[in-house]
Amino acid sequence: MTKRNRSGKTFTAPELKTLLGGIAPRQFFKEYWQKKPLLVRQAVPDLDRVLNGQGLFDLACRDDAESRLVRPVGSNWQRQLGPFDPAALARLPKRRWSLLVSGVNMLIPQGDALLNAFNFAPYARLDDLMVSFAPPGGGVGPHFDSYDVFLIQGLGRRRWEISGQDDLELVDDCPLRILKRFRVDQSWELEPGDMLYLPPKYAHNGVALTDCMTWSIGFRAPSAQEIATEFLVYMQDSICLDGAYADPDLGYSQRPGKIPPLMVDRLKDMIRAIRWTDRDMEDFIGRYLSEPKPCVFFDPPAQPAGFKRFHKLANERGLKLDARSRMLYLGGIFFMNGERLEAAHGMQTELRQLADRRHLPAGEFDEVFTSLLYEWYRAGYLTMA
Repeated sequence: MTKRNRSGKTFTAPELKTLLGGIAPRQFFKEYWQKKPLLVRQAVPDLDRVLNGQGLFDLACRDDAESRLVRPVGSNWQRQLGPFDPAALARLPKRRWSLLVSGVNMLIPQGDALLNAFNFAPYARLDDLMVSFAPPGGGVGPHFDSYDVFLIQGLGRRRWEISGQDDLELVDDCPLRILKRFRVDQSWELEPGDMLYLPPKYAHNGVALTDCMTWSIGFRAPSAQEIATEFLVYMQDSICLDGAYADPDLGYSQRPGKIPPLMVDRLKDMIRAIRWTDRDMEDFIGRYLSEPKPCVFFDPPAQPAGFKRFHKLANERGLKLDARSRMLYLGGIFFMNGERLEAAHGMQTELRQLADRRHLPAGEFDEVFTSLLYEWYRAGYLTMA
């Protein structure tokens, strides 16, 4: 997919063969995915033409961007959250800091194109694109991520030191997750276009050798605690239990501070009555995985086209998902931004195409299907291609 940047130059997302250095996807997943690092030279060439340092500074000053500034202070670290004032960024020193902007795939079309180039993994696992800028000496310290990450050099040079160490103890009272001890196993210098894949919990430390920008493709890996908590929150809106506590056989108590054993048994029985099915779990999974982050808001069209005009344009031009939209499916059940849709059989082929390719080419959409697309269009979930 080719996207035009603000300078008029084009960015073409790399083909899978280039992205993985000639390794077939099946081989990558078998030999590298969550097993060992992979260095690919010139995996994403010309990325340095898409966004420069000033462009990232501009994004970091936007209210709709998630940005942060990280720098060492003595033996500790300091983290400031954006949005930032342009004048304050202009006064930063010439060494040893990092400016990071998350969700760049939702801020510039080239970022969205790059993120979607990694769709050899399911969209349910893809998270977002983060871009960082650092002058010489800049970095965020030795750390590990709990998820798979692809680190792409977009500008300048950065030295990456990595370690397969099992010791992941963190520095106390630090605003960043900095490793207390870091042992270097391997080290590489990455130049523009080079990419390093790291499995989860693989310790690494990146230090800028020149003014440099790094593009990080992160994958979603929620913790078991998060999944359990969110599922119970989901279930509280789904549970409907009849009756209320009653004890017609309650007797006189000489020890009123003691919880009666019979009361404990009856309350246990009420809790045991809570049940959930595979359908409940699948519905939760689809809604949870397709739910955008809390910081994401959609922009409905200011002057939406009428239904007939929309139908005509959709047939002529096709449609594409907004970069912020998350659309997934499970069998014939579809999930759009946390909402569930049981689609009629006649719609399922086109909906799967929209979810897999994130666009629908021009065609002949019937009015029933177009009515669904029109609702999503008015909500800002998709736009004309």
